[in-house]
Amino acid sequence: MAWFRRRQPLHRKLAEQGGLRDDLDWFEPREPAVPAAAAEPPGFDGEARGAAGIHGVPRRRRWDVVTTVEASEARGDAVQFVALPDGVLVVGEDEPAEGLAPLADAVERTLQPPYRAEAVRRAGTTWAVAARTIDVVRIQGLDGDEAELAVTDGDRILRVDGRTTFGGVPELERVGRERGSEYVVRAHRLDGQLWEVETSAL
Repeated sequence: MAWFRRRQPLHRKLAEQGGLRDDLDWFEPREPAVPAAAAEPPGFDGEARGAAGIHGVPRRRRWDVVTTVEASEARGDAVQFVALPDGVLVVGEDEPAEGLAPLADAVERTLQPPYRAEAVRRAGTTWAVAARTIDVVRIQGLDGDEAELAVTDGDRILRVDGRTTFGGVPELERVGRERGSEYVVRAHRLDGQLWEVETSAL
């Protein structure tokens, strides 16, 4: 299942979106060069959107786990994957299960699913892997792969795959209300009825 698109080499995409140094020597968060609109919530890749310090805009998310591990069966030089609550791994590249297992095992020594992880090959069979906890909800009857629910001053706008949609999604509304009366919830389908969600108060 491919849940991200390549527009540039993956190692450079990981470096820019994951806040790594250009040489990929280590997972070290850095501030984005140009902040985006203040009302936008953080992206699913962990990239900060908006200026920290403005109400409702969270600071850049840091990794919950950073470690190195030997993964002799892993292919390529970089990989992203998501561990679902039941431990199933969703990966966007052609990676064998036995290749990802050591990476997931290394993360799960200190962090339990669900989480999103990014890994890069450092040398030979040695990989650096970083992961952060994510929120996953089960949503029934919602088509598409991307959804955004914005609630402000009594107005509610739901977009699915970029198109405004009538109707409601109780699961997204419940998640949003936990942040307050005005919020934006962005959801990304992971697998079947399981969606990764990020919420920002406005």
